[in-house]
Amino acid sequence: MIRIEIILPKNEVMAVSEGLKKINVGGLTVSKKRGRGKNPPPEIHASKGMEVFVPQFSDKYVVEIIVQDGNVDDAIKIIRENATIGKIFIHPVLRAVDIKTGAEDKDAI
Repeated sequence: MIRIEIILPKNEVMAVSEGLKKINVGGLTVSKKRGRGKNPPPEIHASKGMEVFVPQFSDKYVVEIIVQDGNVDDAIKIIRENATIGKIFIHPVLRAVDIKTGAEDKDAI
């Protein structure tokens, strides 16, 4: 099993979510974070346009999914088709356990 972590702007989360449904990704988790990348966030004009403020951090959304090893390339393709900017990180998952049923690994996801 593989955990895929996707960092996206807010306006692309729903498109990625809908695309992942098409390849039967069972569920996903979305978290709102603040951070900065290589490029600074856009300037904010405050006080009737007189002052310009460049925020240090901007809002980002982290989408996490768990997929079977054979579905990783399909998931990455769907993510890249439905998002224009962001990052994808891929992590191995050693074991998964469903708390309620006790199902493990593939049956837990």
